[in-house]
Amino acid sequence: MSDDRWVPPTVLLAVDLVIFTLRESRLHVLLIERGIEPYQGSLALPGGFLSHEKEDLVTAAYRELAEEADLGLDQLHLEQLGIYGAPDRDPRGRVISAVYLAIAPRLPEPVAGTDASKAYWTPVARALSEGVRLAFDHQQILTDGVERAREKLERSALATAFCGPTFTIAELQDVYEAVWGVTLDPRNFYRKVQSVDGFIVSAGASRKTEGGRPARLFRPGPRTTLHPPMTRPHGQADKETA
Repeated sequence: MSDDRWVPPTVLLAVDLVIFTLRESRLHVLLIERGIEPYQGSLALPGGFLSHEKEDLVTAAYRELAEEADLGLDQLHLEQLGIYGAPDRDPRGRVISAVYLAIAPRLPEPVAGTDASKAYWTPVARALSEGVRLAFDHQQILTDGVERAREKLERSALATAFCGPTFTIAELQDVYEAVWGVTLDPRNFYRKVQSVDGFIVSAGASRKTEGGRPARLFRPGPRTTLHPPMTRPHGQADKETA
């Protein structure tokens, strides 16, 4: 029997954040420009290490969001996207990151702080383009975050949160097109939305559109999960959003 005693490996724990919002009818992600090594000057998702061994992961996520982008607890609800722990994902050593996702409308301009020299909203299509290289494995994390957001629009009423208190069907369609990255047929979209009982309800009013014709106004209904789901079209070229 071996007398060698097992020594636990040194592992660092961090949190990273994927924060989405809509700006000018395009899906944007919050990115920071790193002010320290490694990857100083590179774009990255906001995040960082736990401040002490007893800090809760969600608490750490909100702290990092406040420190790196000046966004507060009252502006966002975070949910866990996943755990990322490839052995070579961070040149500083073995780092495992708990990643949190938030999707919220009308978020303000971020303000950089601590180890971030800049913070800004970036169109997702641009952040994932060939000409942009994010630090660490944040390209993959962002890709996974986009897919999660797209799935949430299929099965939840999240899209209405990106609209005003009342909205037209066309405005709701704009949200789906921005997040899914596709162009939708207006007639089919109207039919699908109306087929989900309780998704949206009539606001009893109308608004003139750019063409001068009145369009009916709606507001969010009581349903939070969609059945049947708003199925995303596949096999269609992505709509240009960059």
